[in-house]
Amino acid sequence: MNLPVKFGRYGLLALLASVMVLGAAIACGEEEPTATPVPPTATPVPPTATPEPEAAMEEPEEAMEEKMDDEAMMMEEAQGIVFDPGDVSREETLTLFHGGSEGRFIDHELWNPYAIGANHQQGPNLIFEPLAFFSAFADEEIMWLAESYSYNDDFTELTINCREGITWSDGEDFDCEDVVYTLNTLKELKEQVRWGTDVDAAMDNAELVDKYTAKVNLLRPDPRFFFLLTYKFDIGVYIVPQHHYHGRDWTEFGDYDREKGWPLSTGPWQVTTSTEQKIFDRRDSWWGEGVADLGDYGRLPRVKRIIYIPGVPQEQRAQALINDQVDGAAMTTPSLIAETLDQNEDLVTHSGRGEPYGYVDWWPVSIAFNTSGKFGPYDNPDVRWAISFYLDRAELRELAYDGAAAFNPLTMPQYPPLQPYFDIATEVMEEIGRSTLDYDPERGDELMEGAGFTKVDGMWQDEGGNTVNCEIVGFNPWVDLGPAVAQQLVNHGIQADYGQPTDASSRMAEGNFECLMFGHGGSVRDPYFTMKLYQSSSVNIPGGHQVNFYHWENDEWDELTDEVAKTSPDDTATMHELWREAAKIWLTELPDVPILEFYHRIIMSEKRWTNWPQGDTSVGAIDVTGYVNEAWWHLTWSMVIHQLEPAN
Repeated sequence: MNLPVKFGRYGLLALLASVMVLGAAIACGEEEPTATPVPPTATPVPPTATPEPEAAMEEPEEAMEEKMDDEAMMMEEAQGIVFDPGDVSREETLTLFHGGSEGRFIDHELWNPYAIGANHQQGPNLIFEPLAFFSAFADEEIMWLAESYSYNDDFTELTINCREGITWSDGEDFDCEDVVYTLNTLKELKEQVRWGTDVDAAMDNAELVDKYTAKVNLLRPDPRFFFLLTYKFDIGVYIVPQHHYHGRDWTEFGDYDREKGWPLSTGPWQVTTSTEQKIFDRRDSWWGEGVADLGDYGRLPRVKRIIYIPGVPQEQRAQALINDQVDGAAMTTPSLIAETLDQNEDLVTHSGRGEPYGYVDWWPVSIAFNTSGKFGPYDNPDVRWAISFYLDRAELRELAYDGAAAFNPLTMPQYPPLQPYFDIATEVMEEIGRSTLDYDPERGDELMEGAGFTKVDGMWQDEGGNTVNCEIVGFNPWVDLGPAVAQQLVNHGIQADYGQPTDASSRMAEGNFECLMFGHGGSVRDPYFTMKLYQSSSVNIPGGHQVNFYHWENDEWDELTDEVAKTSPDDTATMHELWREAAKIWLTELPDVPILEFYHRIIMSEKRWTNWPQGDTSVGAIDVTGYVNEAWWHLTWSMVIHQLEPAN
């Protein structure tokens, strides 16, 4: 049965056909979703639970009651309130290119963000609201499902006060039972799911004080544990409904059934999805409407429908933007962005209509190595420093980004709260007489010769005649930068090439690479989370962030990272002292070679929607200011949705 979606399946195909030749990428024979809409009054779907079985007399009463509770939980599946949005006009719809593979979605029924293969970037970030948000650009924390939190004096206990008056979309209360259940289950599952290892390493247990109060008992002083739970960029713990997830296998449960109203959410969105589009329809009410401490975010979104359609190459994205067929698309090439903006005056970026056509992401790009010695000589810091000296970063930013990119001497973004730590790193580089920004091929040659290599026919070789190979495993964001980096290394005697193999993600996770071009999901407020990226105790987990992909190990670094973990970010004197020691180690060893800041270059249309995040030069640099970043794949995307205004 056709869904009541005006954009619709055939509208989607018409849009895509107007900007590209799809061929067989989208099959016209695809089945449409078969969910039957309910009347506009949105009544609960009748439950289908089987009556609870009677307890066997021979079993202990307490054990039998627990068994009955578990069985009832599985049989009485949560029935969400299915909402019929009726007709939604194009002017009330936000249409974006996002995700997909070869013109279709393959994860369209995967909404549990903890399931193997799931990714919050593909839609769950709108469904699972956080305890709090943090905007690195505004340097602002916004409490959300949690009303407040506090630590004891030594940061070994965290008290979370949950907000009252919030319900899941099946009518069940959201409360601190959901928080306690989520945290304790993460500790139990450990490396099986995202954030399990992080929670297990820091938390002893979570306990319920009362319905709206939870106490988290920590294994060590941890003044950043609530910050781990808070949504920012791609970091934050998803709180799930206990009554819906209890008794299920988190690694396998997909959590999608349109007729049952799954996934359940505390937010205002209901999901309808197919291989061709992901649709989020806004309900008519939301708990945060008029809640004072949410500030400007305390209102029902003006957008009534969000549609994600599978991505296409950026040239076709540009044409769709020019023709007002979509409201936003991520781009990579500044020259193409400039041409696109010139052809439609309604289009803007985070930096307006000028360079750098976007904002500094939290993900500065580098060349990383498997420093274990398994592949090539990259366990030698002199070789790693030689690679750094061989990179002409000024040329790289011209070749790859038409000059619209900033240099970065470290692997954390140059956001305002982090600037004092960059100042310290600059002082350390002056002390050691090396800078990660220097292009100095002669010094690189000296280091290679000192490491026992000889140039033969322009290429470095070891005593056995083996060349120094650097096969750079990369990903789509560096389609312009990667080849230029490889060529510079070849020019200086490193046998390098750049590729984006289909198994790049698994090779990165397994450490099966010589060289890797990747970003850094680390710090945005103080250096701790970037330091953690290089800690030997960090392990890879499914969908892992905060992971040591580099296999670099340094006992002193590990100890300093643990000490920083126990130190409050507000104790700046101690933090600066610890960071200075850490920076000396990192900049001497250089396990990872910084290249440039990484930018999100997103074009947004103001034809239908305004109040997109944009930089404000009155308070700072245009590429690191604004109320938040606008990436719809990041965990803070809801903040943007709550701020958008209709253009008319």
